[in-house]
Amino acid sequence: MKFYGLVIIGISGLFLSACGMINEKNKGKGINLFTVSQDKELGAQVAAEIDGNPTEYPLLDPIKYKEIYDYLNKVRDKILNAGGVDYKDEFEWRLRVIHDDNTLNAFCTPGGYIYIYTGILKYLDSEDEFAGVLGHEIAHADMRHSTRQMTTMNGIDFMLQVLAGDQVALTSITSQLVGLKFSRNHETEADQKSVEYLCGTDYNADGGAGFFEKIQAEGGSSVPQFLSTHPDPGNRIEHFHTAAVGLGCSGRNDYATEYKQMVSKLPK
Repeated sequence: MKFYGLVIIGISGLFLSACGMINEKNKGKGINLFTVSQDKELGAQVAAEIDGNPTEYPLLDPIKYKEIYDYLNKVRDKILNAGGVDYKDEFEWRLRVIHDDNTLNAFCTPGGYIYIYTGILKYLDSEDEFAGVLGHEIAHADMRHSTRQMTTMNGIDFMLQVLAGDQVALTSITSQLVGLKFSRNHETEADQKSVEYLCGTDYNADGGAGFFEKIQAEGGSSVPQFLSTHPDPGNRIEHFHTAAVGLGCSGRNDYATEYKQMVSKLPK
């Protein structure tokens, strides 16, 4: 009986390893039946779907709007180079801007393909606020929240269809990712990670709180769907500030002037 138990444990260990769960970078990130390579593959497929659908996702041309992308990529790189992103070298971390001023949204696919709507860029007031939102989205990919969440929502068979290239399934997954509602724990983890990432920079580490403070000041009526799940804005504001104090973060720069100059160059 003891030998049989050891065999089962051994087989289970091989299975978990094959699924990418026994990995130093995966510690504390929950059970995920998909490997890091599959995260990257899924992200690339979703990015291709978005790139090929300009009607629904009107992306700003990286060449025509080079100044905008240079600025946003500088912020992205500052976060990635601060030392807290586990999959900094494995994931793509490609950033694209969607021209839609009516949408307060941002999302990051598995594998690190980042999408920011012009609506949220124009809504934010400073670079540290943008860095806080961006850090939150990077955290969702780095913590592999999307594949964990979508596996629960869709089941492994459906996710395997997506990875096999089923176009109907892929289109469905793309739509889900744009407005994906993460669990309370996932949102809290992403907020915490945003503070940790920014703590290694010269930004206000709790820059992500600025977005929620503005929402709250307006009575909360404009809370975008992707952030309306939970916890509520008031709790999230407190979490950002408390985490920054607890970590002893010393950055104080908001670069508000530079940020507003960048926003002025966005298309109307």
